[in-house]
Amino acid sequence: MSRRPRDTLTPRRAAALGVLLVGLAVWDETAASLDPVGEDWDVALVGVVLLPATFAVVWLLLPLAYARGLLPVAAVFAAAAVVLDVTGLDGAFNVVKLLALTLFGFWFLGLFYELWWVVLVAAVIPVVDSLSVWRGPTKVVVEQQPGLFERIAIAFQLPGGDGSAHLGPPDVVFFALFLAAADRFALRVGWTWITMTALVSATLLATVLFDVDGLPALPAVALGFLLANADLLWRRWRRREALDAPRGEQESRPPA
Repeated sequence: MSRRPRDTLTPRRAAALGVLLVGLAVWDETAASLDPVGEDWDVALVGVVLLPATFAVVWLLLPLAYARGLLPVAAVFAAAAVVLDVTGLDGAFNVVKLLALTLFGFWFLGLFYELWWVVLVAAVIPVVDSLSVWRGPTKVVVEQQPGLFERIAIAFQLPGGDGSAHLGPPDVVFFALFLAAADRFALRVGWTWITMTALVSATLLATVLFDVDGLPALPAVALGFLLANADLLWRRWRRREALDAPRGEQESRPPA
């Protein structure tokens, strides 16, 4: 079962998206000039305001997951992000980068023809990403080339210029992919967004509580998708098993 909404943004949705993108860009440009607020308030600001606002961009862009030509459009945004980076417009660079990653995630979903392919990816991602952060490519990039990671990641500027929190590109790509998958396969879109966002915020809080340099966010994204739709996925799996069972086996089963 799937559904296909319009592949364009309504005027109200487009206006909300524009206001949100401008707000995020202005914050990134001006936050360093504000007075520091302390670590606890920094965590609250990112986890409760900036991170949900960033993921709200993905929500507002969701109708475009059904549009054609997403890959070249994402590439155009990526090229524009490079130009903005060179010119030093960090706020605009951050939001354009976010748009490029989101559209790429929507396009990537087009390679998954079955819901169960998405579920399989969601089940495997926590292990793969955890290993990457612990002893794999992510660890190498973060520790040996932190400047590169900061340029390609989505940054959450903290007040006072004391630093910033970062969300890796795969986190945004798969957040967009799973949210679009929930919509395409008629799962719980709203709860998927809420659960994924809440678990990523909880991951941020855990990095502070346990005083670690960083924890992988992709497990939170994947787990959020699975938890929000666990019962629906289970029912569909059972229904699929029933349909795939041999005819004689189906006839021998007692009625439910």
